[in-house]
Amino acid sequence: MSGAVAMQGVQPWTKKKASTILAVIAGILLAVCIMGGKVGIVFALLILLMLTGIPVSIALGLTVLMFMYLLTQVPVEAVALKLFSGIEKFEIMAIPLFILAGNFLTHGGVAKRMIAFATSLIGHWHGGLALAGIIACAMFALVCGSSVATVVAIGSIILPAMVKQGYPKAFGAGVIITAGSLGILMLPSIPKVIYAISTNTSIGALFLAGLFPGILLTVMLCGTTWVLAKKNNYPRMRKASWKQRWTAFRKSVWGLMLVVIIIGGITKGIFTPTEAAAMSAVYAFLISVFVYKDMPLSKTPEVLKKSAALSAMLLYIITNAVLFSFLMAHENIPQAMADWILAKDLGQAGFLFFTNILLLLAGNVMEPSSIILVMAPILHPAAIRLGIDAVHFGIMIDANMEVGLCHPPVGLNLYVASGISKMSISELTVAVMPWLLTMLVFLVIVTYWPGLSLWLPKAMGLM
Repeated sequence: MSGAVAMQGVQPWTKKKASTILAVIAGILLAVCIMGGKVGIVFALLILLMLTGIPVSIALGLTVLMFMYLLTQVPVEAVALKLFSGIEKFEIMAIPLFILAGNFLTHGGVAKRMIAFATSLIGHWHGGLALAGIIACAMFALVCGSSVATVVAIGSIILPAMVKQGYPKAFGAGVIITAGSLGILMLPSIPKVIYAISTNTSIGALFLAGLFPGILLTVMLCGTTWVLAKKNNYPRMRKASWKQRWTAFRKSVWGLMLVVIIIGGITKGIFTPTEAAAMSAVYAFLISVFVYKDMPLSKTPEVLKKSAALSAMLLYIITNAVLFSFLMAHENIPQAMADWILAKDLGQAGFLFFTNILLLLAGNVMEPSSIILVMAPILHPAAIRLGIDAVHFGIMIDANMEVGLCHPPVGLNLYVASGISKMSISELTVAVMPWLLTMLVFLVIVTYWPGLSLWLPKAMGLM
């Protein structure tokens, strides 16, 4: 009874507060519309729809339909046609294929063999098992292309093992959350494919451009982990013999060979990045079912079903984002935004700083695919006009997406790790802070050192 009375006392105040907040938001959006013209109207509509709780993909589509129907003479048939023609690009096929490859690798025993190999190399260092987890995430990221899949595959094995050895659960979770983000930075990456489609940038160049930044981030995360482990005297493992290391490598080599297939195939011109994705899916299936034999053939329909469901969700987002890009191009919004940014005379350094802040803020309310699809077509023209390389700009955006995956409220890695560790999001947010700060330092390095990203694709003749 007392609870009901308390609720009666709180409810009117909550409604009043909510009404006030909505009124303020409505006022701000109205002001934006008046000052920003058509640009303001488009983004005010999008933000207003997102504030109602509508998923980003649907909000993008509704924004286009409302704007086109009310404020332009474009026939509705053109919108329907764009929905179909927008995803006809051959490169888009790489997305479901890499998702399928990642699912086969997750279920097929590749992850545990990579962990065993990494542990044999550095398990005797301070925080050895945690360091092995980071190295294993990096190796898995080389062949996977999905951050969530990396956290699931490595985290579900390494985190219970760390707790069993005596590591604090929060420490292990912090390591896996941030190391899992390597899944979208190393060679194949779904966000890279989406950026390439949005900006007509070479997918092959983007794949290779992420390798050296990924190695640098791996080293930086390992450094942070080692310092914390040594300071707190966390467990070390017995040093493995060279024979044990060779055995562990031999068992993991089938999974690591996928790196050779992807890099060699693309750089030698044997197949395109999309065809590389198809090869990855077939190869991952073969080693999971017939080589490692950790995944029974009867489980294949289940993996296909999960991959199809995730692919459908991403393709739906892409379809609506393509529609949104069509609207922006029709209204010449990207060029108008580029002119406005250039008029501020920020220079390259200032523009890159402004872009990082904008993307980090967007990471608080949107997931990576949506951010890239909305922001890349707007920011890319300004970057090109300022002389910033499109590939370098794409890797910088990718690094921003990594940070967004590791902090609330929509950080996917946090929610996956929460399911594995049974820890709350607030606990994980605190646990991840040392590595998150390391990632922010890495973001600054990637932003202002373009050679780190561009040297390898140039050396391989992809630029």
